[in-house]
Amino acid sequence: MPRSTNSVFSRRRRKKILKLSKGFYGARSKVYTVAKNAVEKSLIYAFSGRKKKKKYFRSLWIQRINAGVRQYGISYSVFMKKLSDKNIKINRKFLSYFSMNDPDSLKKIVDHITS
Repeated sequence: MPRSTNSVFSRRRRKKILKLSKGFYGARSKVYTVAKNAVEKSLIYAFSGRKKKKKYFRSLWIQRINAGVRQYGISYSVFMKKLSDKNIKINRKFLSYFSMNDPDSLKKIVDHITS
């Protein structure tokens, strides 16, 4: 029986990799074997980057909340503890938004939990 290579699928697979490597430097975007390695590595970085992004934003929100509540003489950890004691469920993203853009709302929250 003659050997079947299925060149249509093979070409399609190579074109897919080369399309993903578009914009890479030099042979990384032109030569299939080099491009394949570059694309695999870039997909690994993309996956881990999506996870790190969440970590970095949470850290940023905490810094903003800390800066916002320190104006009222309270630290971040004490603020969050008092929020949980009063059973107030506002996430860090909105608390950081309040500390940046609406300090009056943050002041009301601080007054409510300290009273």
